[in-house]
Amino acid sequence: MVAVIKYNAGNVKSVMAALSRLDADALLTDDRDTILSADHVVFPGVGEASSAMAYIREKGLYETIRSIRKPFLGICLGMQLMARSSEEGGASCLSIVNGDVRRFPTGRGYKIPHMGWNNISFDPACPLFKGMEQDPYVYFVHSYYLEKGEWSVAVAGYDDIVFSAAVGNGNFLGTQFHPEKSGAVGRRILSNFLEWSL
Repeated sequence: MVAVIKYNAGNVKSVMAALSRLDADALLTDDRDTILSADHVVFPGVGEASSAMAYIREKGLYETIRSIRKPFLGICLGMQLMARSSEEGGASCLSIVNGDVRRFPTGRGYKIPHMGWNNISFDPACPLFKGMEQDPYVYFVHSYYLEKGEWSVAVAGYDDIVFSAAVGNGNFLGTQFHPEKSGAVGRRILSNFLEWSL
């Protein structure tokens, strides 16, 4: 069973639909025992970091998420909340990866949010990218980015900023892009995640 964490964030329906197309038995839940007993956990979302973290703490999900020992995938805001902090609302996040989320600077002639198809360069040892060719194009929508660091398992560039397109720390993986909106490439990434076992 795949537990999809419910935490008052948007874009969950498209993730559920993508998992359904892969014949995954997915359940949207905020129940601690259900999350911890799942075979895989997905942490998707679109929204604002500080209000999302407030909801996570209110629902007792902070320690639940940090104690997960099964394959875990954060998507978009879900990946950003895996960081130490976010400039969006001055949020203190989950500290699963030791990096910080920054806002793309304004006044530099490029559009914010960063929206559309962008290629990524990935670490082929990461389970998400098993059997894939380098530099695939995936779909992004974001105004904030997690800085590049030792936790980066894929990177992308926008203007002169190179940022984490995907991160990893043990059983915790995350993508800034939306695999559920990334066509055949995204389907392969989600399939690889569902096939990953620890």
